[in-house]
Parts: sequence; C-alpha cells; structure tokens
Amino acid sequence: MTPNKIILTLKSAATFGRGDGVPGLVDREIEHDENGFPFLRGKTLKGLLAESAENIVFALGDAEGWRAAKDKLFGTGGRGLEQRGILHIGDAQLPEALRAAVKTEIEAKKWSKEDVLYSLTGIRHQTAINADGAPDHASLRSMRVLLPGVSLEAPISFDTTPSTIQLQLLTAAVLDFRRAGTGRNRGRGWLKAELSGGGEEESMEKLFTQFAGALK
Repeated sequence: MTPNKIILTLKSAATFGRGDGVPGLVDREIEHDENGFPFLRGKTLKGLLAESAENIVFALGDAEGWRAAKDKLFGTGGRGLEQRGILHIGDAQLPEALRAAVKTEIEAKKWSKEDVLYSLTGIRHQTAINADGAPDHASLRSMRVLLPGVSLEAPISFDTTPSTIQLQLLTAAVLDFRRAGTGRNRGRGWLKAELSGGGEEESMEKLFTQFAGALK
C-alpha cells in the first residue's frame, strides 16, 4: 500500500520557528495558524527528509540505484518540472478531524485561539554563560515550544506511482528522521516519524477528549 501521510510524534519540546517573536512575550514564536494550531511547513519537512535520504545514499553508495531513487523522489535542486521530484509533502498539522472539532468550539466562543495555542505549547528561557560561569548581560532569550507528546500529520502524494526502491528509500529516510526545529543540532526537537497508509491509529473522539482536558 502506498503511504499517504507522515506522522510526527514529539519526544521532546520543539520550536518550529517562523523567524520572529512577540514583543514582551517571546523572542522566537512557533508557526501557528489563525486558530492557534501549531504546524511544521511541508517544504521544511521535505528538506529535512531529503537530508536524511542523502545521508542514507552516501552510506550505501550508488549500489542498486539508490542515488537515482533519491533524485526521483526529492528532485535534484533545479527549478524545472524534471528536477522537482515526484514526492509532495503538505504541512504537518494536528489531525484534520481534531482541528475541525476544536474549530467548532472556537466558533462557538467556548475556546479562543490563545487557549488552543497555550494548551499545546510552553515557553522556555535560555541565556549565554560567560567565561566566569555567570550569565552574559542582556543574553536572556525566550522561545515558545511545542510540548512533548503532540502528534502532527503531513499528507504526502506522488506524481507517479513510486517504485519499490523509492518506497524503501522513503521509509528509511522517515525512520532516520529524528529531529526538527530550532536547535535540532543541539539535541532539541527529538521526535518519532512514521509512514501511514491512511488507517486511523487512534479514534478522534479519544484525541478530542485528551485535547479538551488540556484546556481545563
């Protein structure tokens, strides 16, 4: 069965930053939509998976056509249709049914955008340390983080039916994908990634109940 989505489950706090902050609150804000739902851009996710695939191809060498499979899936960096690759990845968001249910509550004025955002995130602070072991002056920074345990789903599609070797490489790249977001090279943004064929891993009723509990 050809997979149709990638599921990301956070194992540690992560910041999928949008490059700016909120004056007086945080120096680095996370990506979120008009309803307060955090997300990871599909373009960013595809780039991170392409990086994982590149590492796998480098380790395996060009035996069995792994390089060709990687280029076919992710593209070769050019701007033409021939270079863009057959794999398309949408934004990684909370499950669609869950977002729809929460949006209904927002429209009914029971919850606000801020309620949604604050239930899924926290604020972390950090500062630079000087040579004497004391905090550097004016170095305190804050960032909003998406909390551990949150799961996001990114839809995927293909221009043409992927070959067996292309699916094998995509599966390996997803399994190899372990970190994302700001500070991922410093141990932050630890996550579990997996491919799904579209089956419901957990009922939306259970997910909604858990989400509503976080708002209380």
